[in-house]
Amino acid sequence: MSASPLTPLDYIAAGYWQDFLAGRAIAGGIAYEKELHACVLDESLESLQRVDTLLSQVRRDLIRGGLWDEATLLADEYYRNFIVFLGIYAGRVLASQWQHEPKWYGQFELRKRYPDLSLINDDFYQHMAVAYGDSHHDTAAKSLFFALEPIGLRLFGHIDRQFDSVQGAQVASGLYQAVIERLPNLSSHSNGTAVNVAAQNTAEDNNADVHLNTHISTSQSTHTHQPTQQILINSNSKESQEPIDVEIPSIAPNAYEVLASQTAMDTKPLVQPELSEPEPKYTVADTQPPINIKSSPIEPLPTKPSPILDMFAQLLVELNEIEVPQTVGQDNYQQACNVLEHFEQYIGKQDKPRDQIVFSDKHIAAKTQALQKLQASAESGHTAAMLRLAMYELLNEGLVTDKNTAIESGTALVKQAASKNDSRAQRLLSKMYYQGIGVAQDTDNGKHWLEQAADNGHTAAASLVQQWQQAEALMTTRKQEQHSTKRYLWLFAAVIVVALLIIIIV
Repeated sequence: MSASPLTPLDYIAAGYWQDFLAGRAIAGGIAYEKELHACVLDESLESLQRVDTLLSQVRRDLIRGGLWDEATLLADEYYRNFIVFLGIYAGRVLASQWQHEPKWYGQFELRKRYPDLSLINDDFYQHMAVAYGDSHHDTAAKSLFFALEPIGLRLFGHIDRQFDSVQGAQVASGLYQAVIERLPNLSSHSNGTAVNVAAQNTAEDNNADVHLNTHISTSQSTHTHQPTQQILINSNSKESQEPIDVEIPSIAPNAYEVLASQTAMDTKPLVQPELSEPEPKYTVADTQPPINIKSSPIEPLPTKPSPILDMFAQLLVELNEIEVPQTVGQDNYQQACNVLEHFEQYIGKQDKPRDQIVFSDKHIAAKTQALQKLQASAESGHTAAMLRLAMYELLNEGLVTDKNTAIESGTALVKQAASKNDSRAQRLLSKMYYQGIGVAQDTDNGKHWLEQAADNGHTAAASLVQQWQQAEALMTTRKQEQHSTKRYLWLFAAVIVVALLIIIIV
């Protein structure tokens, strides 16, 4: 495709795909991330069949669970990101079949570039499209692929919910069929596979709709006002009788298991029993009485992985593995860590979300005293204490009670530690800028602090900076090659003109 300025969606699409490949948390979270990895997204046409199978399973589970509500699901960022990510992936696969880079447009760019398109402002499935193929397709609306349309039909289509294509054609029931119809050489792929998959897709949708009539009225009346964070899908439902092509694991990776395993790598505490023992004897001060832990009787609800918890888990590892000399506040910091490490280990072992664990008043008092020691150490200039206290504030588990103020306080602590050339803080601040956590999302600032961390010896940051520089060098080379090609073409044309003039004169 001809070179043109990158759009906001181009950056988002590239970021989503790079984060997914690297195993990093996508900003806002994404449903079914573990299942998507199990689908082996290798940009092949076959991978789209695996994705369609997953979408059919999601649809069946929604219907069986009485949670089949399109409007509610689209209002939840967790599931909306899941749909957008699949649209981005399908666009990558289609563009790769044309041997071109995908070019993404949002509604603003689409209206400006393709004024003849009839776009509806509040139609979620018309908010993004990818251009693909040869250069002459660049200005042709027929080269656009509205990748969200087949996903929406796959998940929510039924006899009373029709999907109308922006371009007037029939919407395909699945990404595989939709991409197959747009391949540069359709005959090489029309060996019956597409037809069989389309038939299978229709059969699976019909099987799901058998349950629809008995659930749709109940779902709409019962779950219309249900909080979006409670929209949970059990992809291992034992009720499922339909054969599927891929094994669907549990819904989402448990960030707390990661946290527990990473916490165990920290400095070993002083001689102190685990919090789960009946009579814990550790104290922050010698006068602190024993603490009895009580876990919540509330039935645990699965929740989506938290980007902040992922950052916290990684920070705990770095605080242990990357040593930054500290001149003051070490005693208070170590005393606080000896207590807080037991909290993290105990929380990590619980089979419930972090915010559903209830502690006794004495236990809370012990944690508060530990946080106060952490604060005293941070105020003296101890950067590790700043970072650890910052994470508790960002999680709304620190000393500041107001959530917004706590986020501001945590962000300020990270920035303060970063300004003191702590590479761990600089790497953390880079992540916060890239993901828009505590600060406005800003890739330029994210890159700046990543480079600062690399300059201060952060190995992982240095590796990322090197990859970034290689990518920029490759893009520069491509632009130079394109420029050189154009120059040679002009030179060749000039030679031909001179030759013709010579022939005419002679």
